[in-house]
Amino acid sequence: MKHANTSESHKARAMLLATRAVVYAVLVFLSVLCLFSFYLLIVNASRSNADLQGGFRFLPQGNFLVNLKNAWNDASINIPRGMLNSFIVASCTALLTTYFSALTAYGLHAYEFKLKRAAFTFILAVMVIPKQVSAAGFVQLCYKFHLTNSYLPLVLPGVAAPIVFFYMKQYMESTLPMEIIDAARVDGSGEFYTFNRIILPMLKPALAVQMIFSFVESWNNYFLPALLLDKAELKTVPIMIAQLRAADYSKFDLGKVYMFILLAILPVLAVYIFLSKSIIKGVTAGSVKG
Repeated sequence: MKHANTSESHKARAMLLATRAVVYAVLVFLSVLCLFSFYLLIVNASRSNADLQGGFRFLPQGNFLVNLKNAWNDASINIPRGMLNSFIVASCTALLTTYFSALTAYGLHAYEFKLKRAAFTFILAVMVIPKQVSAAGFVQLCYKFHLTNSYLPLVLPGVAAPIVFFYMKQYMESTLPMEIIDAARVDGSGEFYTFNRIILPMLKPALAVQMIFSFVESWNNYFLPALLLDKAELKTVPIMIAQLRAADYSKFDLGKVYMFILLAILPVLAVYIFLSKSIIKGVTAGSVKG
């Protein structure tokens, strides 16, 4: 009997190890699959324009520094200025989006009023409307009020972000008990003081998640900046990449384009790495009801 139990224990352990090996193999495969495109970008950034015209290569070549110098010193674009412009727009948008979405979600979570359900339904209805539907009217409005060549129409719409509001509302319902808010009110804390000093620190994981998502979305935004920004010193990274790709044949350098794309990805990658722990913690906490 004892021998049979030992045999079953060995079989169970063997099955567990086999299952774990399969899971690890799948994870390694998916990781390689996800990172392959980034590796290919690095490879292409190290190749010359003539070499890139010749087809695919798996190993990096020796043109990396030349492409970096050509891209950085390109006379038609100013890469440092473009990256600074994109960083300003993306950072301001991320801050406004996360703060005001959290504030709106807090208002619907912490207060009871007659039109609360109607307000929540209206915000969800706005969430399903594509931005491109209202883009024409928004651009006309910007021209009417002379808001072209300004970052205001790129940053201020971030105040109203239904998707971020919905995530923050769900996160509060799962992690923010009303007892904390009631206790703060009993102690005489004002509503904005309660939100800024008590509630926001509790929402740090969710705020980190939405800040990085908003930052990346704004950083990669090409549609509105291309319609509203004409001055070279105000243009953002996606517009400059499009300019490089649209250059005439005599000036077109595919290696320089790949290098600029690589440079444009690095700030986003750095932010992801810096906030990775907060992102994982926030997604997990926001998806599980407490």
